[in-house]
Amino acid sequence: MREAGRIVAETLLLLREAVRPGITTAELDALAERHIRRRGATPSFKGYRGFPATICVAVNDEVVHGIPGPRVLREGDIVGI
Repeated sequence: MREAGRIVAETLLLLREAVRPGITTAELDALAERHIRRRGATPSFKGYRGFPATICVAVNDEVVHGIPGPRVLREGDIVGI
């Protein structure tokens, strides 16, 4: 559990630095998956009950469990991961 928590924390820090105008939510997802797998772990959301992604991402008025895709982030967007 400790190692899993460490990998999640690293991934969130990586994503925090990557969130910027012009990046897509799918690119954030790919970044997260690469990092998790490089650390020898498996993304827990991906494939669970058909969920197609590694992260859940909500932008602006989306509440939770948004699926990453081609949406391009813009200046001022509120992003929850």
